[in-house]
Amino acid sequence: MSELGKDILKKKFGLPPMPPIISGGPAKRNMIRKKDYSPIYWDKYFEKKLDVTTAAGDTFRVYERGSEGPVLLFLHGGGFSALSWALLSAHITTMVKCRCVAVDLRGHGDSSTSDNKNLSAEQMSSDVGNIVLSLYKDDPPPIILVGHSMGGAIAVHTAVRNLISNLIGIAVIDVVEGTALEALASMQSFLRGRPKTFESMEKAIEWAVRSGQIMNLESARVSMVGQLKSISSDETGPEEMEHQHRTFQDTIEEEKDEETTTATLPSSSSQSPFKTPGSNQSPHKYTWRIDLSQTEKFWEGWFEGLSQKFLSCAAPKMLILAGPDRLDKDLTIGQMQGKFQMNLLPQCGHAVHEDVPEKVADILANFMIRHRVTEALVGFERSVPGC
Repeated sequence: MSELGKDILKKKFGLPPMPPIISGGPAKRNMIRKKDYSPIYWDKYFEKKLDVTTAAGDTFRVYERGSEGPVLLFLHGGGFSALSWALLSAHITTMVKCRCVAVDLRGHGDSSTSDNKNLSAEQMSSDVGNIVLSLYKDDPPPIILVGHSMGGAIAVHTAVRNLISNLIGIAVIDVVEGTALEALASMQSFLRGRPKTFESMEKAIEWAVRSGQIMNLESARVSMVGQLKSISSDETGPEEMEHQHRTFQDTIEEEKDEETTTATLPSSSSQSPFKTPGSNQSPHKYTWRIDLSQTEKFWEGWFEGLSQKFLSCAAPKMLILAGPDRLDKDLTIGQMQGKFQMNLLPQCGHAVHEDVPEKVADILANFMIRHRVTEALVGFERSVPGC
């Protein structure tokens, strides 16, 4: 077809422009399809990390960003870590005056406690109260609890028990009682379906994105580091893994050439890059930091009565969901009565704050401005709350 004919078709039917023709062999063509699954570390998003030791003798890893304004205390979901909040923290601190404090909960990430297997709602909510006390003593700043999934349930338990004296808000992300309890029946099956080990951190990140566990590639590159540990040593956590990867990346940085930046997409007949039980491949290097299948006895305690507990909290409340089907009867009635703000963010997965961190940051920023607990930074425009 002539160039004139192509122009006519584009104008008449709105056809997109033809993709550029890439000359060269398969290696050059594959460069267009290459995705970077290498890990990104905490210091791109957070300003500092510290280990907080509570009066009970337990030590919790905490990441912080921001120096003024109310504190957004982030509580991650089961199996995740504080690094799950990295992108969201970077976004929201450019919108409003606030401080972001993300915590590795008991049994997760780089936290170390006397009993890492006790993940009861009572114990973990007490942990949150103890962390706040250790950080701020008897003079805590205004605090908004923000929790995802299991962390959302723990945020509600913490608020109901009045464990934070200066609590000014609660934001729960993609967890409601009815849906959560129904999902527990299939949870063990879901956990068995995940790869048990990965031969590299890059393979783990690739799996997270391809499986849809985390739809945002950048977030997966920082978040997965906190979810895995080296299989060669139970003592190797995210911090040691970070050192190993940084050293390795620094060593090969000058050796990269055109061939090492290309990749061929696997065919259907090629061997899977992820290990499965019974595989004859070489031993894997990484496995999950926490075995969630061993925490089943605590699951119901996280979610039973959660809707009524959430509605009974005196502080301003917000619920952020990935879809309206997740709203149960009690919350539907409460939302119609105006007891809390609800925002829907469809077209994303369960890890809403990782998939669309900029949208969740916008919602949280508007929530704080609406309740007059902070002020906007230059360039941030307030929007009308969604429902």
